[in-house]
Amino acid sequence: MRTQALDRFCSWLEQTPLSQAIQAAGWVVPTVQTIHILAIAAVMSSVLGMVGRDQPLERVTSRFRPVIWWTLPILLATGVVMIIGEPARSLANPVFQLKMLLLLAAIAVTAGLHKDSRIIAILSLSLWVGIVFAGRWIAYY
Repeated sequence: MRTQALDRFCSWLEQTPLSQAIQAAGWVVPTVQTIHILAIAAVMSSVLGMVGRDQPLERVTSRFRPVIWWTLPILLATGVVMIIGEPARSLANPVFQLKMLLLLAAIAVTAGLHKDSRIIAILSLSLWVGIVFAGRWIAYY
């Protein structure tokens, strides 16, 4: 949802010294994107590990959930750097906004994985896959 306030915020953010520094340093965005993708891979591996096991879901969840929760701050930090470096590319992009909604849903569902339910695990996996796809589509929308 693109509004004048969002456009003004993106313009302001793009002119900040931090944004200018990120834009000027050619290595920052590719490095941060690489870290972001590796962190996503860790989350996806953990979610896949929860879905495809013959062990009780609660046992598998207790093993993989810490990877997800410790990876989220890395995703947040790298995501913030990418947003600051190119605010209009992400904040004003409807696919980015969809990704953020999916992320909120995925966090809520993943937090509820203490119940022994394969349906919840599959829903969590589906949401995380949606997040990955939305993340890739941001560049093409």
